[in-house]
Amino acid sequence: MPDVGTLVTGIRDGRRAAVAQAITLVESGKPERRAMARELLTVLTDDRSGVHSKAVRVGISGVPGVGKSTFIEALGSQLTAAGHRVGVLAVDPSSVRTGGSVLGDKTRMARLSADPAAYIRPSPSAGTLGGVARATVQAMAVLEAATYDVVLVETVGVGQSEVTVAGMVDTFLFLTLARTGDQLQGIKKGILEIADVVAVNKADGEHEQEARVAARELAGALRLVRGHAEWAPPVVTCSALHDLHVDDVWHRVLSHREHLGADGLAAKRAEQQLAFTWALVRDELDQRLRHSPGVRAIRDEVRREVLAGALPATVAADRLLAAYDDSHY
Repeated sequence: MPDVGTLVTGIRDGRRAAVAQAITLVESGKPERRAMARELLTVLTDDRSGVHSKAVRVGISGVPGVGKSTFIEALGSQLTAAGHRVGVLAVDPSSVRTGGSVLGDKTRMARLSADPAAYIRPSPSAGTLGGVARATVQAMAVLEAATYDVVLVETVGVGQSEVTVAGMVDTFLFLTLARTGDQLQGIKKGILEIADVVAVNKADGEHEQEARVAARELAGALRLVRGHAEWAPPVVTCSALHDLHVDDVWHRVLSHREHLGADGLAAKRAEQQLAFTWALVRDELDQRLRHSPGVRAIRDEVRREVLAGALPATVAADRLLAAYDDSHY
């Protein structure tokens, strides 16, 4: 691993190898690597907050089979053709547990992967959403320092991961399908509460009219969920496979950004930085707890007793915390 000065120079020159090494560094859980990562990010982030970065940060989520990778490739290719530099981070908090295809997004986005103005990176977690937040936010900072002016964060997990990603981007885009039986079935209210733009994908050929109907139903559901909020999330249709109306989706993203305005965007990012601060604290405390000599000394014994039903979880937790406190005070 190069030293911090060499990495900073490589990143600011836009060298892909340096970007890859830096993201690997910020994803590491080793204490010495984490300290090096903090030094790197302090140098890279001039304002030390990321609040004033001009990059457009977009989170993208969607139901299984919606075509997220196809959409991102279509959108990313349009953006690079227009002169943008696009970074893509794929967040999967379940990959550690399932052993899923970590490189799947790269293989599904072959055209964008080969584009010199784009960079695609699976963003593996440490098996926790805290790990996702730390790794992904810091990877975004690296990409922005390397002059990527559009950062797309794809969440390929489910549930809470969408909320985590929505808390680190400017605009959250939700992709859905018309052909899912009941159009609203399976779409959680929580997703509609955090979505800034909704797009019904695969709206082409004989399915175009069906997609329009689904879009109207979703627009009605959003009005019920969001009430009289200042921003009414637009619901549009597109076909990423046939490159239809993908540009319209992007214009809706930019419209949301314009709605926020400079002050609103800065305030949103400042709130995100505060939330991220506490996420870092929780992540660091988790690491310290796991590596505490006192905890390690009793961990196996506590595990055996809990699994055997001899020790209630509440008592086990108190014992682990007491062991941590005793070894640090």
